[in-house]
Amino acid sequence: MHARDKIKNIAIIAHVDHGKTTLVDKLLQQSGTFRSNEQLQERAMDSNDIERERGITILAKNTAIQYKDYLINIVDTPGHADFGGEVERIMKMVDGVLLVVDAFEGTMPQTKFVLRKALEQNLTPIVVVNKIDRPAARPHEVIDEVLDLFIELDASEEQLEFPVVYASALQGTSSLDPEKQDENMQALYETIIEHIPSPTEDINQSLQFLVTLMDYNEYLGRVAIGRVNRGKVRQGQVVAICTREGNVKQGRVEKLFGFQGLKRIEIEEAAGGDIVAISGIKDINIGETIADPANPEALPVLKIDEPTLQMTFLVNNSPFAGKEGKWITSRKIRERLFKELETDVSLRVDETDSPDAFVVSGRGELHLGILIENMRREGYELQVSKPEVIIREIDGQKMEPIEHLIIDVPEESMGAVMESLGTRKAEMVNMVNNGNGNVRLEFKIPARGLIGYRTYFLTLTKGYGVLNHAFDSYGPYQGSGLGGRHQGVLVSSETGSTTFYGMLGVEDRGILFVTPGTEVYEGMIVGEHTRENDIIVNICKEKQLTNVRSATKEGTVTLKAPRLHSMEQALEYLNDDEYCEITPKSIRLRKKILNKSERERAEKHRKSADVNI
Repeated sequence: MHARDKIKNIAIIAHVDHGKTTLVDKLLQQSGTFRSNEQLQERAMDSNDIERERGITILAKNTAIQYKDYLINIVDTPGHADFGGEVERIMKMVDGVLLVVDAFEGTMPQTKFVLRKALEQNLTPIVVVNKIDRPAARPHEVIDEVLDLFIELDASEEQLEFPVVYASALQGTSSLDPEKQDENMQALYETIIEHIPSPTEDINQSLQFLVTLMDYNEYLGRVAIGRVNRGKVRQGQVVAICTREGNVKQGRVEKLFGFQGLKRIEIEEAAGGDIVAISGIKDINIGETIADPANPEALPVLKIDEPTLQMTFLVNNSPFAGKEGKWITSRKIRERLFKELETDVSLRVDETDSPDAFVVSGRGELHLGILIENMRREGYELQVSKPEVIIREIDGQKMEPIEHLIIDVPEESMGAVMESLGTRKAEMVNMVNNGNGNVRLEFKIPARGLIGYRTYFLTLTKGYGVLNHAFDSYGPYQGSGLGGRHQGVLVSSETGSTTFYGMLGVEDRGILFVTPGTEVYEGMIVGEHTRENDIIVNICKEKQLTNVRSATKEGTVTLKAPRLHSMEQALEYLNDDEYCEITPKSIRLRKKILNKSERERAEKHRKSADVNI
């Protein structure tokens, strides 16, 4: 066991894609934690398939690095505000943070979000200016931006004296001088050891351990990860569990694990300041305290940010239901959603009057999109409704979530983008011309105004715009009719296989979402109309064959490329009267009411109800 003053507990925080996971890779490689014959996978901390594909960290993870005679526990946190529940809890486990900022992009919305959480916990910061080798790097301006951000977030005098390390995680180099790099990460290791305080917990008092993260293992069951806040914990020890509801129950520590590199190693004992994993306690949950049975004192329950967005998850009832998925019943979907609640504290699942529908609330589109993506990969088949923001009543006033939006756009697209955001009730708070043909604009905008905006934004900027946003606060409700899609859709009139001939006949009506030979059904959305109304189309139409040959055969005619939606794009695209059908193999958009005449009846009924109001 390490002496307390030889332990350093730090979290790495950053905006998405500023290089923190790569930085952890290099710190692991250069510390000698791995033997020379061990292969270290790139972005070793990203364990989930989706994390690897998208290059984002979703789940907080921890690793331990041995440097000289120090044990440095590093927790890699998600950079995306949608996973703020994770970030918030991590801050309780550590004594300092490495704030990683891109040497070109500077501070971004999520940088502000995660830094605010760290400063609130009074943690010691170290700033790492990463990607210093980028051709357009501007380290001095970026440090000024970071300082402004610290001041804006009311940092203390000590926190404002943050040390700065300049690094290139990709090259594995760092230094204290922006002009030249040393060939290793030594400058960063030494800064951590010099500036991050060691744990000061009393190891002679009774045990307190706050469960901060949950893992699940087929052999061990639930694994509780956290920091020993005081006292000692041993394998085989009988402990008290102080639950979130305020009850106390008994349990036993069957196995105790410490961390070494990316592996968990079994240990006999841990003491105040150690970050460890405990298995053997069946019904333990995040935010509960493991304590001494003789003195079961609970630590304050973790405050979790409330969800801001909700969607309805339903059993798939389309004509293609059950063809591609393994798990399709409401019982299976319910089980899976409630299982997710065990490890994701920012998620809420509410049952509805219908046994086939569940209202799922989360921190944003990405948060819910990742859950849906995981479910479809596991073989689930379901339908979801359009994402809706959660409106709250605060002090008798109707309030809605407001986002902090930062966009980088080419100068020539600026007017169109500002006009489009104006109609979505965005309020500009800052504008900076970077001098390279790009302008950075900052807005406060109701979250409703951003639903479905990303695709439109990319069209306006011809794909050159970059858009980032994070939850800012709840503000007064801005009235109805905000955001949403302005275009109507092309709805299939038939069930069958799409044909080249049928598609050719309707492609001048709009943009198609399907390719020839796709199986479609009546009521399925197959494209976007050029106008605001929906139209019914038959894209399964076969060409009538005749024995007359024309000299101008249409064999050389080609179809325009269809627009194929990713999961997030499909969710953003939805309107109130539509569902997104999700199976392990397909993502389909459809009308809630598939039959045309029934749809028209429902629409007439809705309009007359609106008039009567």
